[in-house]
Formats: sequence, C-alpha cells, structure tokens
Amino acid sequence: MTKTRKMVFLSLLVSQGLVLHIIESMIPVPFITPGAKLGLANIVTVVSLYLFGEIETFMVIIVRLLLSSVLGGSISSLLYSIAGALFSFIVMALIKRVGRDKVSIIGVSSAGAVFHNIGQITIAALIVQNVNVSLYIPILTM
Repeated sequence: MTKTRKMVFLSLLVSQGLVLHIIESMIPVPFITPGAKLGLANIVTVVSLYLFGEIETFMVIIVRLLLSSVLGGSISSLLYSIAGALFSFIVMALIKRVGRDKVSIIGVSSAGAVFHNIGQITIAALIVQNVNVSLYIPILTM
C-alpha cells in the first residue's frame, strides 16, 4: 500500500469515527447509568488496529479525539476520552498481540470497552480525589 493510499484510509477512519461520535451524541440513551454511551466511535479503533497496526491506530485515536473535542466537546470531556481511549488501546493491542490465536476480535473489543470505562473512572477518581468513584465500574460494564 502506498503512503498516500494509507493516509487516505487512515483519514477515512478518522472521519468515520467523527461521524459515529456525532450520531452517538444524538441517540437518547435509555440506560439507568447517567452518561453511558454505546461507544460507536470506538469501532474505528478496533478496525484500525486490525487493518493497520498499533502506531497508525494510535494516530487515528489522537486525531479523532482532538477533532471530536474541537467540534463539540470540552477540556474535561477530552481528558476522559483520552484516558479511556488510551487504556482501551493499550489493552486491545496487548491482547491482540499476545492472544492472536486465542482471542477473537469480539473479545479484543470487549476488553477494550471494559478498560475504556476503567480509564475514565481512573481520571474521575483523580479529579474528585476519591476512589469511591470506582464503585461505578460494575454498573458501566453491564
């Protein structure tokens, strides 16, 4: 794959992530958990990880998060998003690398979802300086 073609595909993944982020913000969430979202934009992370690799996926994540924040977010939402995305990315990359033959793409994605929540709860605990926020994790992982 040429560099130009690769850049175009990565740009398309970023734009798809942005579109999914915008669509997700319009969907009313009927969950009991306040602030819970489906995480549709994270589909792009999984696709990128399997199609390209870790470095490219990291770039897609950072660009998507920065653009999402600029288009309709805040500094605090950027902090939570970065923490969740980085925790998720690290775990998914490790599981994909170590458990290549043992863990399916669904397993990798599920682990990423759980660790995305853990990353966001970790930032929340640091901001409010109270570890009791971690009691929210079981509710988020349902």
